[in-house]
Amino acid sequence: MRMIRSILARITAILAVVAMTAQPVAAQGISVLRDAETEALLQDMMDPLADAAGLGEGAVEVVLVNDNSINAFVAGGQRVYVHSGLINAAESAEEVQGVLAHELGHITGGHINRFSEGAGNATRITLLSTLLAAAVALAGGGEAAMGVIAAGQQAAMGNFLSFSRTQEASADAAGAQYLSDAQISGRGSLRFFERLQNYEFRRGISQDQEREYGRTHPLSGNRIARLRETYQVDPAWETPDDPVIQERFERVKAKLYGFLAPSERTLAHFPDYLTGVPARYARAYAHHKDARVEDALAEINGLLEMEPDNPYFLELQGQVLLESGRVQEALPPLREATRITGSTPLIATLLGHALIATENPDNFAEAESVLRAAIGRDRENPFAWYQLSVVYGQRGDTPRARLASAEQQILSGNFQGALVNANAAEQSLPVGSTDWIRAQDVQLQARALLERLAERN
Repeated sequence: MRMIRSILARITAILAVVAMTAQPVAAQGISVLRDAETEALLQDMMDPLADAAGLGEGAVEVVLVNDNSINAFVAGGQRVYVHSGLINAAESAEEVQGVLAHELGHITGGHINRFSEGAGNATRITLLSTLLAAAVALAGGGEAAMGVIAAGQQAAMGNFLSFSRTQEASADAAGAQYLSDAQISGRGSLRFFERLQNYEFRRGISQDQEREYGRTHPLSGNRIARLRETYQVDPAWETPDDPVIQERFERVKAKLYGFLAPSERTLAHFPDYLTGVPARYARAYAHHKDARVEDALAEINGLLEMEPDNPYFLELQGQVLLESGRVQEALPPLREATRITGSTPLIATLLGHALIATENPDNFAEAESVLRAAIGRDRENPFAWYQLSVVYGQRGDTPRARLASAEQQILSGNFQGALVNANAAEQSLPVGSTDWIRAQDVQLQARALLERLAERN
């Protein structure tokens, strides 16, 4: 009996590892980075690939994750999560598009939905070996039983890893086809895999062919060899890089570096004698983080001298002024950035925040208008919901303030707070109104998420 309990404990441990990998977003508590310019670029890089895959432009969203590792993944639905470390490591937009094409292959292949298939096969092998081991143990062969269960575990894990490698190879092939159909060269994809292989060499990760059987992904060298054969005969191989996309990528990469890296490292990497847009962008963020307001504004003014109507430069100028307490000065550039971009939600939200920060009731109607417009296009924006709750609170509209707060809390993971606020809002809102119905919906959603969380725990 003790032997059987030991065997079952080993099975439970294996299945727990498998279950954890099935829900990476929920399990890891990822931190998302949001920026209007970055999101626009990543969407423009994804759209031709999604169109080539038959999904259509705008069908697949790209989400930037604050993680310095070189990685990207899908987790169900039509979203690709890209780590900030991947953007920092890539030298071209084409390299990132190669990764996006691969992840798109996982989506079109339904690989997340088929995860249970691989896990199920591994589980069946494990359970069969357990039954055999239990029989051996009951017959008095303790050591033999341990050997049986060890062999079963090895077979089960080998089966699962083989399943994973097959999915990765399938995603590689699909990604190559999407790049071709979108008329994007595979050169960037190859460069990225070569960069990944060099990283593995530096980490001392063995490239021995026999070691591949213990990996979830094929060896980088094998992937490179297969993809090179595919790419070099593809009509898109000689297609030149898109210079506009590449320029936008260099800007986004620099601003991301300036935002995330220590300021001293940013200033060393982008010294003052570099006066191009990427360098000024990075230094502006570094100076802003260190509260060197005038230095940050000087870099932004340099950017605006080159491109006076660039909405993202205007957005940054407004942000620096707002966060340094110069609220009135922040309004004109933020209004202009909002106008130029057609009320892009993230920029419009920042304008709404600035209008509220004036503490002038005359600005609250405009704040409500821009915030409601922002939420209408992007409901998954907790900061916009919070700002809207502040506007309603200032106007004395407590029920709608609590409903907006409930929306913000459910997006931020505070499901109990969302339930309490939505319930309070429902009690005071006009029965049958749109907001009253929404308050009920939020309560149902919050309860379901709380129950799911309890089951997981």
